[in-house]
Amino acid sequence: MAFFLLLCILISVAIVSYAHHVIRRQRRGPQGSARGRHEKAALKLPPGSMGLPYIGETLQLYSQDPSVFLSSKQKRYGEIFKTHLLGCPCVMLASPEAARFVLVSRAHLFKPTYPRSKERLIGPSALFFHQGDYHLRLRRLVQGPLGPEALRKLVPDIEASVRSTLAAWADGDAASTFHAMKRLSFDVGIVTIFGGRLDERRKEELRRNYAVVEKGYNSFPNGFPGTLYYKAIQARRRLNGVLSDILHERRERGEPGDDLLGCLMRSRAGGGDDDDDEEGALLTDEQVADNVIGVLFAAQDTTASVLTWIVKYLHDRPKLLEAVRAEHAAIHEANDGGRRPLTWAQTRSMTLTHRVILESLRMASIISFTFREAVADVEYKGFLIPKGWKVMPLFRNIHHSPDYFQDPQKFDPSRFKVRTRPPRRSATSMWMRPAELKIVTFKKGATEKLFLSMH
Repeated sequence: MAFFLLLCILISVAIVSYAHHVIRRQRRGPQGSARGRHEKAALKLPPGSMGLPYIGETLQLYSQDPSVFLSSKQKRYGEIFKTHLLGCPCVMLASPEAARFVLVSRAHLFKPTYPRSKERLIGPSALFFHQGDYHLRLRRLVQGPLGPEALRKLVPDIEASVRSTLAAWADGDAASTFHAMKRLSFDVGIVTIFGGRLDERRKEELRRNYAVVEKGYNSFPNGFPGTLYYKAIQARRRLNGVLSDILHERRERGEPGDDLLGCLMRSRAGGGDDDDDEEGALLTDEQVADNVIGVLFAAQDTTASVLTWIVKYLHDRPKLLEAVRAEHAAIHEANDGGRRPLTWAQTRSMTLTHRVILESLRMASIISFTFREAVADVEYKGFLIPKGWKVMPLFRNIHHSPDYFQDPQKFDPSRFKVRTRPPRRSATSMWMRPAELKIVTFKKGATEKLFLSMH
């Protein structure tokens, strides 16, 4: 009964909105030059269905598994199709070439777009909410403290976090693997941001408040006291206070540090092409806080999900698990039975482990899709993507397509072995080849999160 009532209300709103839209268009009359209209008319929209006015196909999306909904649409219309979801006209793209077009080669034509409610929780100045000079400048900046050279120095600290997590499991009590992995990925994120220089009290303050923010992130954005979203907003303000105290302490010591936080503290919001120029104002404390929370957000949940799936995939395949253990045991023995710390070079030598991670990323496809918005009319393969439309590369559809991966429902790490010749039309070479992961990683938005655990 409640669902029927909600459906009636939504349909009524849709009819009124549609009528209002038609009246406005009739009043405005035809717009644009004759040439512009002719060129635009020469292109056609992708195939697909827009569903009901205003509502579109949102009810169909939420009434079933979203991956099933999107797969059925792709099967019917092909690798590029249109739909209407959450009040927005959308173009869905389900091929590696299309994903590269939107996220890499023509990224300047598509801006990241997120609901305002989510921007408030992460912070409007976070890197992945922007494009243009601000985005490029900060992206170059974070590649230093998050790049291979910096991570080499952090391997012992990361190993210590992993050992601490494993020690906590030693008592044999039942534990949620996912929650344990979330705690681990949060600790590693803290090491990466603060360089292992954060005391336990500050770390616990960050952990406690971030957990509240995360819980409210996907909740209905209701600002009434007592709701998850309201609590998340309050916790986000407390996070600003904690980070402000940390920034104040570093400034008092006169030692910003070479970690990510230190780089953000020294960075300027504008200026020339040189990262070290003196033009522009320093980032404000709010901008620094937004980017710290943004990195934590990108580092924790999706990484924890992938780690949990890796545990499951290995648990279900005892022979593969033993092979991975043998690879690690050889390194453990070379390190004097674990008395010497793990090195960066040793992590690079774990070829089987690396392939297991890649296959887990493909199979689990934690990030099913990402949102972009066309900033201009864009032509792609003879179709028009109108300005203002949402554009969604469908990662899960790509990763689970037999066109790009043979027997895609089979967990097979060997598909990522280095080949002397490129395979026939494989997304391994076009989208997820290990050598190219770094290129895709430092583009924008969801691909950063999808592949963050690889570095």
